[in-house]
Amino acid sequence: MEESTILPLAGPTPGAKDVLTDLLRAGARRLLAEAVEAEVAAWIDAHAHLKDQAGRRQVVRNGHLPERTVQTGLGDVEVKQPRVHDRRPADRRVRFTSAILPPYLKRTRSLEELIPWLYLKGVSTGDFSEALAALLGPDAPGLSANTVTRLKTAWEEEHDAWSKRSLKGKRYVYVWADGVHFNIRLEEGRQCILVLMGATADGRKELIAVADGYRESEQSWKELLLDCKARGLEIEPSLAVGDGALGFWKAVRQVWPTTRGQRCWVHKTANVLDKLPKGAQPKAKSALHGIYDAETKADAETKADAEKAFDLFVKTYEAKYPKATECLTKDREALLTFYDFPAEHWRHIRTTNPIESTFATVRLRTAKTKGSGSRKACLTMVFKLMESASKSWRLLNGSARLQAVISGAKFIDGIEAKDAA
Repeated sequence: MEESTILPLAGPTPGAKDVLTDLLRAGARRLLAEAVEAEVAAWIDAHAHLKDQAGRRQVVRNGHLPERTVQTGLGDVEVKQPRVHDRRPADRRVRFTSAILPPYLKRTRSLEELIPWLYLKGVSTGDFSEALAALLGPDAPGLSANTVTRLKTAWEEEHDAWSKRSLKGKRYVYVWADGVHFNIRLEEGRQCILVLMGATADGRKELIAVADGYRESEQSWKELLLDCKARGLEIEPSLAVGDGALGFWKAVRQVWPTTRGQRCWVHKTANVLDKLPKGAQPKAKSALHGIYDAETKADAETKADAEKAFDLFVKTYEAKYPKATECLTKDREALLTFYDFPAEHWRHIRTTNPIESTFATVRLRTAKTKGSGSRKACLTMVFKLMESASKSWRLLNGSARLQAVISGAKFIDGIEAKDAA
């Protein structure tokens, strides 16, 4: 047998002396003390006009509060906060509370978010001890795997409250809907999470609803949409974007009868290609891209419009692969709806990618843990992951065009009719 030449990679040594970290920690301690001192001084100066009959200030410093330790990314930092004394009668006193160093702060916000971030990104509870020791040192108190159990309960309560929040006054010009399925380890069958996202009048994308549905049934979607309506979402969206799930579209027609529908091109492309042999798929995929990448829907003066590309695909494949062309043609109108909206928005409204891209993180987490233990845990995890992802969502291109959509302006091939004229 050959001797292995692979050397094991040594992990971090928690107890190793790190001079640089010690210097940084000392600097952080000094800067924190200076910041708190400046904050207290500014507070006292702002109340310098408050004096008693003898001309003595009523709001003054009075020593320091007991020293306490705050956990930071650099390790434990000891801080002392000046005490502020208000000499006025109790009913007129104003309590000073530091914005930099709140009374019950035990660790910085970055560390408060560390454990949920590790958990949601796929670190199992059994690996927390090792991960936290490497990141924070062996003596970091209060940050254990057991914290995850408490966090899960807090997240469930947070999701329950969020799901009951008022939507009064909200207006979503576009909405994206999708149902994503997950395996549940401790229960039979699969769970379907229904997700609804929306684009506000100023172009911001927001998470509207995350709910546990029974498959992607009409009843499940109808319950979700009616719940949103009951909580104040009274104005119907101009456009809904979704895949071919019939349950969603049936529910939309009942709850939002004036909302137009756009079928997701990513889902449709995958469904059509699935009905073709592998050898024919690359060319067919290129032909499908040619349909929704066309600059116009139907233009008699050009040979490169979407309608012509659509007809060409059907003529090319219907003889040998009728199921593929049937899959495409049955949703022809809904696939080309986006041409009646601003061209700047096409890349956003042709697909359900705003939801799909976010669920890449969710699938990563569930793949590492082989699914959630319960339906409630899965729903809560999806909510927290999407909430985290929403912080990096960017505005829609051409957000200013949304006002024209709201006002009912007509668009032809992505150009407002008055501009085209």
